Parts: sequence; C-alpha cells; structure tokens
Amino acid sequence: MNLVLDIGNTNKKIALFGEDGTIRTFIQHPEISLKILQKFDLDHPGIESCILSSVTETPEPVKTFLKDHYRFIELTEKTPVPILNRYTSPETLGKDRLAAAVGGALIFPRQDILVIVAGTCITYNLVTSENEFLGGAISPGMNMRFQSLHTFTGKLPLVSFKEFPEIPGSDTEQSILSGVIHGIACEIEGFTGLYKEKHPDLRIILSGGDLHYFDKRLKISIFAFPNLVLHGLHQILLFNVENAK
Repeated sequence: MNLVLDIGNTNKKIALFGEDGTIRTFIQHPEISLKILQKFDLDHPGIESCILSSVTETPEPVKTFLKDHYRFIELTEKTPVPILNRYTSPETLGKDRLAAAVGGALIFPRQDILVIVAGTCITYNLVTSENEFLGGAISPGMNMRFQSLHTFTGKLPLVSFKEFPEIPGSDTEQSILSGVIHGIACEIEGFTGLYKEKHPDLRIILSGGDLHYFDKRLKISIFAFPNLVLHGLHQILLFNVENAK
C-alpha cells in the first residue's frame, strides 16, 4: 500500500492507495501533525511508499517520520514525472496542477486533454496527445470571488453558496451568487471553446473541491473525476518507485 499526502492552501489530505490503484482510506484535516501521522500508521500497517506534495512549509518532524518509515518522495520541480513538462518556469508551477495533469493523462492516455481543477483557484491544465504538459490558466475560485466582492467594496455582503441562482438575481445576495456561479460556468465553457479551437478532439476533465457545484450544470461534455490530484500524485509515486528498481 502507498501513502499520499496533499498539503494544499485550504485542505490537507491523506489518502491510502491499495495495490489496485484505488483509494482505500481518505482523511482530511486543517493541519497534518506528527500525531495524526503516527496514528494513521498504527491503524494502517503495511504501507511501503509515500509521496508528499505541499504548497506550505512542512514541519520537520513530519518529514522525518515519513523518511524513517517509508520509501519517501517529496514532490519538487526536479521530481521525475510520467509526462513531459514544457512549463517554462517549472519552479513556479503549482504541484497540484502538475499532479492533476499527470492524473488526467492516466485517464485519457495519448489524447489532448484539458484538466480543470475547481478549488481555491480554478486551474486549466493542457496535456497534448504527445504527452506534453503545456501549461494553461489560473483564475480565482468560487470562495475567493465571494471574499473579493466583500473585501474590496464598501457595502457588498459576504455571500456563500446556497443554491444554484436564477437569472437575473432579484436582490443583492442573489445578484452576487448569480455573478459568481454563472460567471464561473461561463468561464469554464468559454475557456474550453478557446482550447478546442486548437485541439478539436480535446477531452475535458473536471475535478477539485467545488466540482459538485458545476459538474451537472455545464453545457459542455466533461468527465468528472473527484480527487484527481491525489491519483496524479500516486501515479508520480509509482513512476519513481519503478524507476528506482
């Protein structure tokens, strides 16, 4: 069994993968501590390898524990991956974006794919049929848009998602909901159209924490895949373990 740790800006995730490549156990915490890892290890004997992807500083005791107990890989811009990374500034590329691209290439190998991850930010990640990651786009996620409207104006309230809004919004709260939610849906559909002009057979994968707000409401053909980043990280781990033999 293999352990995958994805330490993001908002969510900190631990996933245990079985030999068949499926997630056996999944937990999420505001922070990942040494105590949490020690308990997870006791509850799940037989873990062999581990990959850590973090956008923040990981406490040294956590890293030490992982290095001492498993075959350990920390994802950096120098970590070998099973796709060709054509990003011109790999040191600035978000680890979640790279992992999502790897996960998408696993689902639709040797096809043109656009992997959209709707989370803290919304990222668009293009992988070609030649297995090359070319980059994409980054825009504010749903909650970031709600927060921005409240923070940078004098009177607009802080709104959170309640239900998919109608058009037009009949009051200020509904107008904000309509602008943010329908704005994101139109953005996704618009970006997809732009990419399809260059890649007509493009496959679209949608993932991320806000996946369920949009997966059934977009007017385009998509393949919804929860936890794609975790699967991509697991694929990177397997790739490195195999190459080390």
